[in-house]
Amino acid sequence: MPGSDMIYRRLGNSGLQVSVISLGGWITFGGDVGEEATEACMKKAYELGINFFDTAEGYSGGQSEILMGNVIKNSGWKRNDLVISTKIYFGSSHGEVKVNNYGLSRKHVIEGTRASLARLQLEYVDIIYAHRPDRLTPMEEVVRAFNFVIEKGWAFYWGTSEWSADEISEACGIAKSLGLIAPIVEQPLYNMLDREKVEGQFQRLYDRVGLGLTTFSPLKGGRLSGKYNDALEKPPPGSRFAYSKDNYSTGVRESWQSPESVKVLQQVKAVKALADKLGVKQSHLALAWCIKNENVSSIITGASKPEQVADNVESLKVLPLLTPEVMAEIDEALGNKPSKEPARFG
Repeated sequence: MPGSDMIYRRLGNSGLQVSVISLGGWITFGGDVGEEATEACMKKAYELGINFFDTAEGYSGGQSEILMGNVIKNSGWKRNDLVISTKIYFGSSHGEVKVNNYGLSRKHVIEGTRASLARLQLEYVDIIYAHRPDRLTPMEEVVRAFNFVIEKGWAFYWGTSEWSADEISEACGIAKSLGLIAPIVEQPLYNMLDREKVEGQFQRLYDRVGLGLTTFSPLKGGRLSGKYNDALEKPPPGSRFAYSKDNYSTGVRESWQSPESVKVLQQVKAVKALADKLGVKQSHLALAWCIKNENVSSIITGASKPEQVADNVESLKVLPLLTPEVMAEIDEALGNKPSKEPARFG
């Protein structure tokens, strides 16, 4: 049986189980990573027990879905052994006419879902996300649109990504009032350096609406991996931030010496010291720390080589080392633990 050491968790308050480490196609697959490497990474992931693969209509203009879909089709895997997700919002149209090819209107949710399924060569995805909130579309329209997608059998569950706590609560409230299916999962940024939303703003949602989390960027785009620790002036040659032309990497590269980036490097060095003390790799500590949060159903990792997938899975061995005392020491070193106390006046 592949990946007998993998850990699986229920996705929020649902019966769906996902591997605590998943593989995503943001930036890499269809962008810097071609079809052969995508196949190698996905097959290594499956071999190690990863059952959850995440992509989006907006990743590499739809190429991520195409490449990942080709691997799924040609792999010989059973579809029922996989959990596949995609996201709707940004569209894949890069022509002159972009109206209605982005956002969460009923039109785009339905048309975008059908287009994603065609690129993936699948009859359905397990989870479909609203990739961003659409504050110009009425929330009831959004909830009804994703319910339509589920009723058609194009997805089993729906979720949100980068929504606020208020927006998630509103969607869940509307769904309940209408007797419809509410979002079961949110996909936020979460890592040792970005904690406010997951540990602060969402704290009441986990019990109130049964929210699950599939978090992205657990290594802060690679900055918690260790390879950027001494790169004070610019990203080291050969690193993604040094050569990649995607918007995210370009933005990081251009702001490398900003006060915020300098602060990040200082925090990263604190993580390195703690990893050395535990006798583990810095990247393994960073990944295991995210998984330690019981509200996190899965952390979405990226990879351009199968060796990176295998290395990420090795982080599971660090979990037993994360005692309450060690977690408290990490909090003290980072100095960024969100407060759970209500705001006080006076």
